[in-house]
Amino acid sequence: MHRLLDILASGVHDAKNQLFIAESMIATSEAEHGIVMSEARYAIEAAASRLSRTLTAYHLLRHDAAAAVSPAIVADLCDEVMLAQKKHLAFRSISLTVDCSVLDEWPLDRDLITDMLNNAVQNAGRYARQSVRLSAATDDGWLCLCVEDDGPGFATLPPEQGTGLMVAERLARLHTRRDRQGSLRLSNDSALGGARFELRLP
Repeated sequence: MHRLLDILASGVHDAKNQLFIAESMIATSEAEHGIVMSEARYAIEAAASRLSRTLTAYHLLRHDAAAAVSPAIVADLCDEVMLAQKKHLAFRSISLTVDCSVLDEWPLDRDLITDMLNNAVQNAGRYARQSVRLSAATDDGWLCLCVEDDGPGFATLPPEQGTGLMVAERLARLHTRRDRQGSLRLSNDSALGGARFELRLP
């Protein structure tokens, strides 16, 4: 099984490299012909970034490694996700708002958590009617990071576990502190009326 996973990881790496080549070709065409293909470039860059994070997650899970936990400013993390996703969602007439009430640092693996939130916002944007909301708050010693939308919600609860969700849950559990372990919960309890992605970190 591990040999098969290694082969799949190698395929992901090759696909990522091909995406970078495609992005370079688009950039050249834009410069030579004066056309604008920013959405296509965004899609390629987002896919390449996602594949890079998938490889990182694979290596963590494959080798039972620990998450690279260090203090991170939660507000900065939320702003990073906002900058990465807002323009793309606006292109689809979907607004993205951020509500962060956490002023202090929090111990977490910034790269992994940022990737999880970016992916959650992208998924929410696929089903949202008009709005997606990213929030950060503390609750009884937990950091709660939530992504909510105003779409139709999950058809079934719990939703079917795809590879992405299973990996996200395992990455959340890599965050441990004071006998507490991170967790991921999906529900239709969004304040906006749709789905809710809630990541809780100790």
